[in-house]
Amino acid sequence: MSEEFPRMTSHRPYLLRALVEWINDNGMTPHILVDAGLPGVQVPASSVKDGRVVLNIAERAVVRLQIDNEGVSFTARFGGVSYPVQVPTTAILAVYARETGQGMALPDDIPGTSTEPPDDDAPPPAQGPDDAPPAGKRPHLRVVK
Repeated sequence: MSEEFPRMTSHRPYLLRALVEWINDNGMTPHILVDAGLPGVQVPASSVKDGRVVLNIAERAVVRLQIDNEGVSFTARFGGVSYPVQVPTTAILAVYARETGQGMALPDDIPGTSTEPPDDDAPPPAQGPDDAPPAGKRPHLRVVK
C-alpha cells in the first residue's frame, strides 16, 4: 500500500515575494539577478552582461510592478527610454537588498513541482522503485550541501 501525495506548485514565487516584502519593510531597495538567456525573459539587450542582468524592482523605480506565480513584470526606464520587462520566475536567480547585499539565491524547484497550477485530472507522477519511501516510513527532508 503506498501513500499518494498531492503535487504542489513551485515554492520559488512565494520565496521571491517574501524576500521582496522583507527588503521593502526594512527600507532597502530590492534587486533581482536574472538569467537573461532563458525563454520568456524580456529585458533591454543593452542591460545584459555575461548573460545576466540585475534589475531594481523598487516601487519608486518601476511602474505597474506585478509579482505573481508566473514571474515579475513591470515597466522601467533604461537609458531614459521606457521599456516593458517580463521575467519568468524560473529565470530569477537571486533577490537581495542593494544597500547591504543581504538576500538569497532562489533554490531550484523541488522535483514534482511546477509553476503551473496542479491539474486534478492528470495522473500522479510515476515513481520508480528508488523513489518510493520504504514501507512503514514517512518521507523526510534532509539538508544537502
